Amino acid sequence: MVTVGLTGGIGSGKSEVGRALGARGAVVIDADAVARRVVEPGTAVHAALVERFGIGILDPEGAIDRRALAAIVFGDAGALEALNGITHPAIGAELFRLKEEHAGSGRVVVIEIPLLTAAHRVTLGLAAVVVVDVDPAVALSRLVDQRGMDPDDAAARMAAQMDRSAHLALADLVVDNSGDRSHLEAEIDRLWAELSVLESVARRGARSVPAPPG
Repeated sequence: MVTVGLTGGIGSGKSEVGRALGARGAVVIDADAVARRVVEPGTAVHAALVERFGIGILDPEGAIDRRALAAIVFGDAGALEALNGITHPAIGAELFRLKEEHAGSGRVVVIEIPLLTAAHRVTLGLAAVVVVDVDPAVALSRLVDQRGMDPDDAAARMAAQMDRSAHLALADLVVDNSGDRSHLEAEIDRLWAELSVLESVARRGARSVPAPPG
């Protein structure tokens, strides 16, 4: 098994790349989906969030209203730090657990993390980081034309995220998604070939480790 992180800014197409890798045989773990599960009603994280931020962050069914919570922490460094302190350990532990379910499987495990940082390399044991890169003007156009977002809202959301250069600074492998569909497919084929080599090297390395004395 080899584990890689997949990231990119909003509108980059990272989820599309993740789906394509899954179709080619990768195990794809979506950090956003995990983040939603760990805050479900009845969890310790849900209780801690309500205790810290109040019942105003709940929707009528008692689930966390992500927009209400985001409005509280936006522009408030202390509140954001508190939010991250409550949620990040639980998200990280669940991502690690899901990854370990495939240990020894000989699979490529892709963890899709929108806000991937250098720390994830260590905590999740990433062999490589894949960044889906796109020209910001192209990303903005896609958000407006394909997702129907308001141009000002889309631009604001892009500006609030990690910028392009910061993403690329983390990259071991880059997928260029500034072109058409055929260009992206060729990029994904190239990426899959590189990931398959990484998995093969990892498998040979595991076999070469001598058994412990006993």
